[in-house]
Amino acid sequence: MTEALPGERIEDKSLGELVALASSNISNLVRAEMDLAKMELKADAKKAALGGTMFAIAGLIAGLIVILLSMAAAYGLVALGIWHWAAFLIVAGVYLLLALALLGLGYLRIRKIDGAKRTRRTLRDDLSMLRHRGDSDTPALTD
Repeated sequence: MTEALPGERIEDKSLGELVALASSNISNLVRAEMDLAKMELKADAKKAALGGTMFAIAGLIAGLIVILLSMAAAYGLVALGIWHWAAFLIVAGVYLLLALALLGLGYLRIRKIDGAKRTRRTLRDDLSMLRHRGDSDTPALTD
């Protein structure tokens, strides 16, 4: 038996039994830590799912609010004496201008992406160094 019983002394066990006891204890500890991690991750996943659902509902409500405010703005323009079709067209035009501005800003941001230039350069240098074994003229690796 590899477990230390209450009446036994650890000093009386052989080296093999001590190693077996230690490995059993480490195995139990690792298993317990993995179970704890699984429980914590499961709880965190539930919280994240609930939070994501709440964000989705808030986004839907915000979309409805934008639609209602757009209609209110259009009817406000109608109250100023603008034809109905023109008022709604003006509100749609404002949204079109806003969308185009955001599209342009997004395009400029995307163009600034470097694509990991430094990483590519250092990888190329590393491969070059491996192929040429540092300073020697004979290649270490061939393609």
